[in-house]
Amino acid sequence: MDAAKLGTSKLLNLLLKPAGMVMESRLRRFFSDPVWILQGGDIQPGQRVLEVGSGTGFFTIPAAQMLGEEGRLLAMEPLAGYAVRLAEKVKAAGLDNVCVMQRDALASGLPAASLDRALLFGVVPFPSLPLDRLLPEMHRVLKPEGMLALWMFPLPGWVPRSIARSGLFSTLGRRNGVYRYRPG
Repeated sequence: MDAAKLGTSKLLNLLLKPAGMVMESRLRRFFSDPVWILQGGDIQPGQRVLEVGSGTGFFTIPAAQMLGEEGRLLAMEPLAGYAVRLAEKVKAAGLDNVCVMQRDALASGLPAASLDRALLFGVVPFPSLPLDRLLPEMHRVLKPEGMLALWMFPLPGWVPRSIARSGLFSTLGRRNGVYRYRPG
């Protein structure tokens, strides 16, 4: 399944528009503080970070602020409607360190070993992001000392076990509900 092509579907974008409103709700922020969760992924100023499935930007804006002017956030979202909404929010926030890309994370097109962090926050398990294809791509784009950070609500136990069993990552532990892995 080509998520980028699927992301331009007018019907799919229309059907998922209400989900985008839920993603931006104050109630979600009340139950899931994005800054606290991002701290679990050890986001630091100056890093180069990929956010897979950025949606309408629940984590994007706070992550970009945490990275500072020297950092760079690549917000990758396959759905055209979400990517447009996110680009508008980034512009309104005056953030120059964010690049919004409407692209499929399974074939990111990013250079090998170019990222300090890859964030999979609320995007797996999802049919268009099968782990057997996503994990090799994340392993490829992360620096050897980089980190894959996984957060879900609720988190199915099989996802962290699948990542550990892939042989591509070693488990670093869990902090603030975020599972952390090192390539290797």
